[in-house]
Amino acid sequence: MPWSREDLAARAARELRDGFYVNLGIGIPTLVANYIAPGVNVMLQSENGMLGIGPFPYEGEEDPDLINAGKQTISELPASSYFSSADSFAMIRGGHIDMAVLGALEVAELVLGQELVLPVTGQQHPLGTDE
Repeated sequence: MPWSREDLAARAARELRDGFYVNLGIGIPTLVANYIAPGVNVMLQSENGMLGIGPFPYEGEEDPDLINAGKQTISELPASSYFSSADSFAMIRGGHIDMAVLGALEVAELVLGQELVLPVTGQQHPLGTDE
């Protein structure tokens, strides 16, 4: 039987360790926060420039300016900080984040070499070309 989105998120959450700084990408990764084990304290980071993501707000308490990378409303914590998305990705690339939980689209199809059906958001060019 295939795993549900919740099954995948719960499995990813089991990899988190106390004290980790964790980036949650869009899609299923945003669900990981719902499955963090009691007693495991992690600092959640969003690619769009927020460290210290709080829980999803209750209905009526949403702040449209506080969103995660998936454009879902979130809350802030007393220790939250904000920065540019460029700085956010630099934190990940620089090894300052212990774990990045990334969403994936069409991974199986791409691995098999089938045709991409989603819009291309970036294109890789050989080194040394100006294209």
